[in-house]
Amino acid sequence: MVDYQTIFQFLQTIGILVGVFYYIMTIRTNKRNQDISLRNQELTLKAQDFTLETRQAQLFMNIYNKFASKEFQKDSEQMMVVWEWNDYDDFMAKYGPEANPDDHAIWDMSLQFYEGIGVIVRRGLIDPELVYDLMYGSIIGFWERHEVIIQGIRDRARIPQVWDDIEYIYNVMKSIQNKRHSLET
Repeated sequence: MVDYQTIFQFLQTIGILVGVFYYIMTIRTNKRNQDISLRNQELTLKAQDFTLETRQAQLFMNIYNKFASKEFQKDSEQMMVVWEWNDYDDFMAKYGPEANPDDHAIWDMSLQFYEGIGVIVRRGLIDPELVYDLMYGSIIGFWERHEVIIQGIRDRARIPQVWDDIEYIYNVMKSIQNKRHSLET
């Protein structure tokens, strides 16, 4: 006959095996739940990245629409090709706010436009590579042509940081240009 002690040991062993099996199943379920949670987090991050990229593209296209407008292009060509000056004083005598308010407004509008692009790139709201792809030449050309005027304003107003975001975007565009040029050679 089987005695009670043997039956009790057998039931103890079965109980331990059931507990171990339950523990293993719980661990597997938890691992699966964690994997699903991680995949959901990854998908959420991808969706957020896509949303951010879409918003950046929308923001940039709003800016680009202004840049590509007939009026902006006409004013830019006038300012970059037709206007002539020798130095800061000559520029102010011909295109300054008192001497020529209409032309000065064109210059100031362009300056504000490029300054705004510098701000949004500095803050990481738009990818600088995107800006480079569509308008690097205008940014570089504007800064190089008007740096002496901007520096004159900084010196005379004793505000060395004025218009620093247009200088910033210029430096970013030059850096990208140099990087791309070095990759081509």
